[in-house]
Amino acid sequence: MGRGEATRERILAIAESAVLAKGFGATSIEELIAEAGITKSGFFYHFHDKNVLARALLERYMEREDALLDDIFSRGRELAGDPLHGFLAGLKLLAETMSDLPGDYPGCLVATYCYQERLFDRDVRELNRHIVLQWRARFSAILDEIVVQHAPREPVDTEVLADMVSTIIEGGLVLSRATGDPQILPTQLMLLRHYIQLLFEPKAGELH
Repeated sequence: MGRGEATRERILAIAESAVLAKGFGATSIEELIAEAGITKSGFFYHFHDKNVLARALLERYMEREDALLDDIFSRGRELAGDPLHGFLAGLKLLAETMSDLPGDYPGCLVATYCYQERLFDRDVRELNRHIVLQWRARFSAILDEIVVQHAPREPVDTEVLADMVSTIIEGGLVLSRATGDPQILPTQLMLLRHYIQLLFEPKAGELH
């Protein structure tokens, strides 16, 4: 990583921590400059306004989260060739990963942006929306594959169920932060895993 890239990454890391701690509106360019140890012109070389910074933060967040989810659910699928049991394994791995996060894990950038969307231009708001829809597409693709091999006990819309996965992840982060209990999210993920298992696995003695 070159010097310019390292400076840009340092600004983004500082900005993300500040935004998650107190919001985008309360985060000033001046404080980012001071903490990064750069000049104002140095900052504007990388980000010519706060909307450019906001978009870069989201893109960085999306790349990091995509890599995490790709790794976790790929490993889950490797542990069990069947798509249902692969997804169940992936949810358990995700719960374990979230359980190992620092106790003061700050939360989700996407959720933070939603509460302050009037601060952002249309491109930033659209990118935030795109990330959420990408989560839906990711999980609904897995669930569509499961439905082919495992008839659900109740009629299910896989996109709605995919949104439930995202809702539990996002809601768990909010509750964990509000209560100071980092185990809320992993516990909720394991409850979701149990629900998916009940929805798709046959009862004892039943055949597909």
